Amino acid sequence: MWTAKESHHKNLYNVQYTGESDTEWKDCRDCTEVSEIECDLTMNLLPPHRTYTAKILTVPETMDYDADPDVFPQTTSPTFNPYRESNISSVKFTVEAVDERTVTVNITDILTSIHENGKQLTIRDIFKNDLKYKVSYYKSGSTRKRDFISDSSMAVLSELDAGQSYCFMIAAYIPSRPRTTQQGAWSEQFCMKRKAIDTQGLTVGAWVGVFILLTVLIIISTVTILCYRRYKQRYQTMQTSQASGPI
Repeated sequence: MWTAKESHHKNLYNVQYTGESDTEWKDCRDCTEVSEIECDLTMNLLPPHRTYTAKILTVPETMDYDADPDVFPQTTSPTFNPYRESNISSVKFTVEAVDERTVTVNITDILTSIHENGKQLTIRDIFKNDLKYKVSYYKSGSTRKRDFISDSSMAVLSELDAGQSYCFMIAAYIPSRPRTTQQGAWSEQFCMKRKAIDTQGLTVGAWVGVFILLTVLIIISTVTILCYRRYKQRYQTMQTSQASGPI
């Protein structure tokens, strides 16, 4: 991306680029005589581990062939290493409860603009084992956040407080990069409600309540049965006494 001064004439632009070990500038076919002030060089800056420089050349729409091309504005970009300096956007993820104290976080690797053999590569295809994910989570109502670094696109978080709701955020994390570009953009926050975590049973408090309720029901049932049996026994005794007495 570049800026251009206002002009009475409509200008077009050519973009050239060169690698750190190249001896000449190369033309970018997709960035020749473009009217916009930006152009995508992604597929030209390969392999991404190298350091590149871009040059922007102004080309008047109506070319005066007698004019010296060096008088038209041009500029050279700072050097750029795609592998170490490119921005990484936010990721998407899902959270699944394993039990009341454990959840699994599944992260979707971002697609890049790089294609290889007809396949659109993900950031995992580019960074491989250098790519990690930072999972930041905290208990609802608490300001204390915890961070977990996952080496893969799946993270298992255990030892959560049973029956509590938690919120999660994810960012791509590449420790091998310079500190300023190690972390990608944070994802949107996702909060898991309490009932979503308690999929394997009730909380301890709920179990106590159920136990008390069952105990009360058992006591009531037992007392009812005993009273009925005692009443039945007394009734049968009275009936026997009346049948054996004089008339």
